[in-house]
Amino acid sequence: MTKTVLLTAGGTGGHLFPAQALAHALIERGWKVHLATDGRATQYGQDFPAESIQIIPSATPSVKNPLKMAKAALKLARGYMVARKVIKTLKPDVVVGFGGYPTVPPMLAARSLGVPSCLHEQNGVMGRANRFLGKGASAIAASFPILKGTEGLEDKVRLTGNPVRPAVAEAAKLPYSPLTADGAFNLVVFGGSQGARFFSEYMPGALGRLPEAMRARIQLTQQCRPEDLMKVKVGYRELGLSAKLAPFFADMPAQIAGAHLVVCRSGASSVSELAAIGRPSILVPLPGTLDQDQHANAKVLESAGGAWVLQQRGMRPNDISDLLEELIANPEKLTAAAAAARGEGKLDAAERLADLVEELAGATGVAQ
Repeated sequence: MTKTVLLTAGGTGGHLFPAQALAHALIERGWKVHLATDGRATQYGQDFPAESIQIIPSATPSVKNPLKMAKAALKLARGYMVARKVIKTLKPDVVVGFGGYPTVPPMLAARSLGVPSCLHEQNGVMGRANRFLGKGASAIAASFPILKGTEGLEDKVRLTGNPVRPAVAEAAKLPYSPLTADGAFNLVVFGGSQGARFFSEYMPGALGRLPEAMRARIQLTQQCRPEDLMKVKVGYRELGLSAKLAPFFADMPAQIAGAHLVVCRSGASSVSELAAIGRPSILVPLPGTLDQDQHANAKVLESAGGAWVLQQRGMRPNDISDLLEELIANPEKLTAAAAAARGEGKLDAAERLADLVEELAGATGVAQ
């Protein structure tokens, strides 16, 4: 008998990409897949392999503003009622949440209807929504060893890794191409929706500090916000630097695979994809986040020898330029870091998570 899963995720790439990878794995096993998310999924969820995409009302509570908190609570309550109707209609065998407040209504609805549920935590620190939902979940799947947030829930945690998209698995087939003494240096820079502006402002000055002969070797691919594109383009043109700039690269896994070095934030998906593909990186965690999850993620690759971590606060223009100069002059360090990063990759994470989903589906019946 065909089984059905309802995947639920916040509408950002960091939440949707691992959900998409699990969807592919379960479809190959004969499952029917449905997705519950928010309106932002139109950007990242266009290619999501789901039989239906259910938009569930949700909001992020603000502890600093009582009025906003009340409005968020009402919207989440409305989302809960919508999610109950969706679950009663679809009759999923399991509900799997991938983080973000849009997962709260479906996960709570699943618990109230007796449907087994699994949370997937992408980061090294458990997110607030997942922390709120953890007690009621049947299982918690972790991308990395979780450093904070699972206190009292340790018996539910299963280390599966972070599922990567098929495009990442395909890019991972390409071996690292060592930098030669006088060859082109392929540099990829991206920051995600919250980090691209920092790199747009910082990188032209940093690359401008490199010796001219070294700078001439750089083949740069960089993600920039639309409003920053022209300024960054002019900055690199004045440096005589070859740069491919865009607000979004649909083929980012392929771009990473072609890189000698990546400079980026350390969101869970970025770190997981760098490890799966096996590319060295300079990681600049997003500062000011409540849970400091990006710092925990970056530590995983840094400890393995696959990345260099720099903190944005107090960062000087020469911090990256000095490091780049050292790495270009000593390409064996890049090759070693690529191998170390690859050693942390879990290309079978989607299959591991699919195994857990099937285990939960066989453990208990589904409320009708």
